[in-house]
Amino acid sequence: MKAFKLEDEPKIETGFIIPENYFENFSEQLMLELPKEETKVISFFQKKHYLIMMAAAVLIIALMIPILNNNSTNAKELDDATLENYLSYQTNMNQYDLISVLDAKDLNKMNTSLALEDKTVEDILISNANLENYILE
Repeated sequence: MKAFKLEDEPKIETGFIIPENYFENFSEQLMLELPKEETKVISFFQKKHYLIMMAAAVLIIALMIPILNNNSTNAKELDDATLENYLSYQTNMNQYDLISVLDAKDLNKMNTSLALEDKTVEDILISNANLENYILE
């Protein structure tokens, strides 16, 4: 490798020129360019009253959210007649679809003992014109 000598190489000028007496007058020129008026400083503690009020408002709103949410989600419970009418007239479900969904627990709930006399059953069958539908079902 060839020896590198910094002093022997031609120097490239930077292109920056410093005016004469620039650093001697620098502090005086800087002070002339600064604004004469001082900026108004607002203390954080002057706004303390407003900050307390805003925090209280946020706290009140945060506490009201569950109450408002509870009031808006109160739904009326369906009674049995409404549900039965809906299933009968508004859906395409038939009795076999309903039976396939029921389990033993539901069937035990529906088990009721009816004490019907023979005369009552005969009267219903005589007065009802849809006897064939009952026999087919």
